[in-house]
Formats: sequence, C-alpha cells, structure tokens
Amino acid sequence: MSKNYDVVILGAGAAGLMCAIEAAKRKRQVLVIDHANKPGKKILMSGGGRCNFTNLHTSPDKYISHNPHFCKSALSRYTPWHFIELINKYRIAYHEKHLGQLFCDEKSKDVVDLLLAECQKYGVSIQLGQSITEVHQRAENQFTLVAINAVHYQCESLVIATGGLSIPTMGASGFGYNIAKQFEMPVHPTRAGLVPLTLHKQDVERFASLSGVSQDICAMVNKQSFKESMLFTHRGLSGPAILQISSYWKAGEAVVINLCPHYSIAQLIENTLKISGNQSLKTFLRHLLSKRLVSILWSADFLDKSLKSLSSKEIAALEKSVHAWEIVPNGTEGYRTAEVTLGGVDCNAVSSKNFEANAVKGLYFIGEVLDVTGWLGGYNFQWAWASGWSAGQFV
Repeated sequence: MSKNYDVVILGAGAAGLMCAIEAAKRKRQVLVIDHANKPGKKILMSGGGRCNFTNLHTSPDKYISHNPHFCKSALSRYTPWHFIELINKYRIAYHEKHLGQLFCDEKSKDVVDLLLAECQKYGVSIQLGQSITEVHQRAENQFTLVAINAVHYQCESLVIATGGLSIPTMGASGFGYNIAKQFEMPVHPTRAGLVPLTLHKQDVERFASLSGVSQDICAMVNKQSFKESMLFTHRGLSGPAILQISSYWKAGEAVVINLCPHYSIAQLIENTLKISGNQSLKTFLRHLLSKRLVSILWSADFLDKSLKSLSSKEIAALEKSVHAWEIVPNGTEGYRTAEVTLGGVDCNAVSSKNFEANAVKGLYFIGEVLDVTGWLGGYNFQWAWASGWSAGQFV
C-alpha cells in the first residue's frame, strides 16, 4: 500500500509540529509520523510539567554549535514574541519564572493541545505508533519511506525532526543522524548536554551527607560561567548552574565553583572583625553556606578559630577555597537524564534559511537533530519553534 503527500515530517515534537502547521498553511498536504504513542512527549514532561516554552532573552550567543552563526537567521525571523502571540491566541496563562524563562501557569499539555489544534485547523495528518525502517530518494524531490507494517509513503519534501539521544526512555534514538549519514552528510559526535555531573567514588562518599542540599553558586569551565543554584545528589552535582556548565565541560576538566558569588569573603571578614572579632570562623561561614558543607570542606580545628586569630595567609587560602573551589567530575549522568544532545547534523551541510540539505533537494533537518544546542531555560524550545517555522515556509 502506498500513500502520497507533499510533505512528510518524521517526529511529532515541537519542531516537527510547528513545521507541519506552517507547511499546511501553504496548502501543502502534510503527514507527521512518530513512533511514539503520543505527540509532543518531550513537551509534556518539560519544565516540571509546566513547559518552559521560550525565553525572553533568546539570542544566538545562548546556543552552542560548531557553526555559531547558523542559528541567527531563524531566531531573527521567528522570535519569542511570535510564539507568545500564539500562546495568547489560545488564552494560555503563563508567567516569567526568572531570567526570562516563560512557563505555563497550568500544564504542559496546554502547549501540546495548542499545536494539535493548529494542526487540525490546517488539515495536518498525524500518524502515531509508526516506525520507518527505510528511506529512499527516487529522484530530486521524490522520497519513499517504508514503514514497519510495509506501508509506503511518497513525498516531495521529507523533514527530519526526530530530535537527539536524550531521555531514551521516551523513545529517543539516533534515527535522524542515520538518515543524514545515509545521504553522506557529516554528523558531529554527540554527547549529553544539560545533564547532572557525577563524582569520583571518594568525592561521592565525602559529600554523601549533602544529598538534597542546595547552594547558590557560580560554576565556571574555561571562560564560561553560570550563576544559579547547585544541588548535591547521591551521585554528584546537579541544579541549574551545573546543568548549564555541563554543556561546556569536557572529561578530565575541573569545574571551578564560587560558593559565595554575591560577596567577597575577605571583605566580609574585614567588616565582621570591626564588630565581632571573637566570632568563630564556623559561625561566620554558616551564615553564608550550608552547615553540612562547611563541616566537610574545612577541618574542625580551623573552623573553631576566631576571625581575629586568622592570619592573612589563612584568609587568602579560605578565600580561594570559597571563591574558586575546584572539583573534577567523574563524568555525567548521560543521555538517561540529559535534557538535550550536543552535536548532531553539521549545520554547514544545511541552509540556514530554509533548512534544506545543500546536497539533497527536498530533504530538511530541523530542531535538536541539528548541531545547535541551547542553554537551559526555554532556549531549546525557541530553537524548535524557529527552525520548524522557517522550514515550514519552504517545504
């Protein structure tokens, strides 16, 4: 059995559904295929179930890619305000959490329902629970897709919106990368991004009692830094600051952590000496850091010292241990808990205007399958909307 469409989109996620809507608006006959049993699975679980659907501070410098200029065109043509207009059209209540992050007041399903309503409005067909086993190009702008149940789909434009490898329990796979390789397109090595860091055994044991403790910090790797909270876990470190820096961290590197980014320890000691020089270092530090963290990082003898008894050398050492605490992670939690996948289809092989493969007429790549990875906080959804919208004007 063979079915013919103008456009077939593989992947019923954020990018795929947005592309489908825009293509259907142009009177194209569109089919979206996904092997999952529900559309928008990643949308549904995002933002703690409230979907951090965009970020007001979206700009190209918030994205990681071997071609940092690639994302500029799409992000400038479809901005957060365009998606907010769609959110308002469906009267979905939302709020800004912090740092420009916009969340639904109610539930992530509101965003999925919005996308499905737009798909229905413009006549998009969605086929769920369908796995594609083969893709063939019969001629320019002519593709045949073979499904696992032997159904053949024919199309002029084939859009790969299959996402990355993160969270395999939701069905993530390397299918999109395999399609790119099949058509001899370069693919950058992939790795987990926005992911908790694990620690070496001795550090896991050392910080075991801190599991669940949160601390506002500034995490740094090379020249990149993020000032947010860090969470100790039973395996290592997590929290927004750690998830952010994980995308820049490479195996073997130390993460430099400023445990007190809002104050200078040396200056605070100097100020405190004027009014309470007999105060113990332990009492002083416990006003700034978790009690348990303080007792682990410094010896009891050192903590029992009064502030006025500290030498300039000791203050300098304390300052370094607070503002530049170094720890070398053992690795990451991997794709199992990663929010995104770094690397992917080489952007130099794809048009930044219409997302068509330069060497394969009619083949398009959008969303996370490309080598474009956003920061935490709605940036990856905005990339999905922008890349999907942009491709939808041309497929």
